[in-house]
Amino acid sequence: MTTPPGLQGITEAAKVAGKRGLPPVHLWNPPNCGEIDIVIKKSGLWFHEGTPIGREALVRLFSTVLRKDDDGIFLVTPVEKMKITVEDAPFIAIRVDRDGEALRFTTNVGDEVEAGPDNAIRVEMDGATGEPRPYLHVRRGLEALIARPVFYELVEMAQLIDGRYRVQSNGQWFAVGPPQ
Repeated sequence: MTTPPGLQGITEAAKVAGKRGLPPVHLWNPPNCGEIDIVIKKSGLWFHEGTPIGREALVRLFSTVLRKDDDGIFLVTPVEKMKITVEDAPFIAIRVDRDGEALRFTTNVGDEVEAGPDNAIRVEMDGATGEPRPYLHVRRGLEALIARPVFYELVEMAQLIDGRYRVQSNGQWFAVGPPQ
């Protein structure tokens, strides 16, 4: 079976892989085929050639074939990889729930991720505004920006430990604020 080039090939590869879960993009080593005019905005919206991708199912499909390499973020199939532009993080964490000892996050593309040793929460402070920029590791170096309302929920769950507000998930403690 041959995969057509470009956006159509990415769509077809993602559809086939989606039937079996996340595709093993980390195992694929196709040639770099350049860039494709896809931009993931800070808001989490996806654009192709300057136009929003309005089909949520298509965005979810593309999100399954994202890969972060040392030189950027790519859409990857078994036969090609194309660099895209990501303004901040490729995903947005839009919900958090406490499930026993775990914090379970849901992203804007439907991923469910439990924070813990493999999926850390980190908070950067914006140098210009001093505001927190919280992130959650989703998979293989790809992160989700934690939406402001979700971050407020985390802060409400936090405990002051050793002069820092922290939350616990799956046996790991994560700082969610600067030292006091």
